[in-house]
Amino acid sequence: MAKDKQKKDKAVEEAAASGKISRKQFETELAKLQVELTRLQTWVKAAGARVIVIFEGRDTAGKGGVISRITARTSPRVYRHVALPAPSDREKTQVYMQRYFAHFPAAGEIILFDRSWYNRAGVERVMGFCTDRQYEHFLAMAPIFEREMVVENGIMLRKYFLDVSQDEQRRRFEARITDPMKHWKLSPMDTESVRRWWDYTAAYQRMIEATHTSEAPWHIVPADDKRCARLNLIRHLLDSIPYKKVNEDLPKIPKAQPRPKGAVEGLGAGAPIPSHY
Repeated sequence: MAKDKQKKDKAVEEAAASGKISRKQFETELAKLQVELTRLQTWVKAAGARVIVIFEGRDTAGKGGVISRITARTSPRVYRHVALPAPSDREKTQVYMQRYFAHFPAAGEIILFDRSWYNRAGVERVMGFCTDRQYEHFLAMAPIFEREMVVENGIMLRKYFLDVSQDEQRRRFEARITDPMKHWKLSPMDTESVRRWWDYTAAYQRMIEATHTSEAPWHIVPADDKRCARLNLIRHLLDSIPYKKVNEDLPKIPKAQPRPKGAVEGLGAGAPIPSHY
């Protein structure tokens, strides 16, 4: 049995390395990882651990997709997905990092930042939403902030950058245009990244070079193959945290109370919805 399992695991790894992992293989491996994500969840709650996971990357790289796979089978009270909108007029007058502090984890929480304070080194830099001085100050201060305000305070920080090729990004944008269910993902700001590909390339290269530190390293995720990217990222996240399986005190299902005399089934009042299916 152990040999059969090793053969299956090797076959999956070889398929992933070749970029030809099937949907069935993907779903099988994802299910295993999602079990481990729930075990991580239980350990984080029991240990009172605090975790921040940053998801950055090019537009269409799949940040939202991998976050949705992480949260699909976990508790929103532990895994909290944070995707901040553009700053309000009030937030624009605050210290730049201030709006992110409100979303930092309490004990027993894992915060998943769908984009983060690194907006300043990416879209704000390329689109001219910050000054050169603000940009340079951010690059100088980000490593200090992460070391002193995050890591030294006992928060585990993981930073992932999902990267796609220029051709693949264009293909994914075209797919969004033709698929009505993906129209909500389109915005002029996003599609501008197609035209400014090399501006973003330079900005991201500088960002990662300036903020890749031993305390808070960047982990690069090749994401032209979405399935492999999702599995590899989740597996890396799990491997990077020294969690242990915690035995849960699961409740027992009690015996139902006896049916009272004269009680009837159903709710009685209210209007049932039509049965179309």
